[in-house]
Amino acid sequence: MDGKTRVNIKPGMLVNIVLKKDQRTGILTEGIVKDLLTSAPFHHRGIKVRLADGQIGRVQEILEEE
Repeated sequence: MDGKTRVNIKPGMLVNIVLKKDQRTGILTEGIVKDLLTSAPFHHRGIKVRLADGQIGRVQEILEEE
């Protein structure tokens, strides 16, 4: 599943995000979703989330369901 639709993403899921500093290179960071920061139901670049370790970025891929 992709990370552009908010209903697909829930806290506790394993995801790949792209951090703001990595947007040009497209380097992905893996982590567990702690909070959803985007309130809109859809975002064309990915839903913004905070990972359990505190990093913030936009979801590119959902790796594992809760």
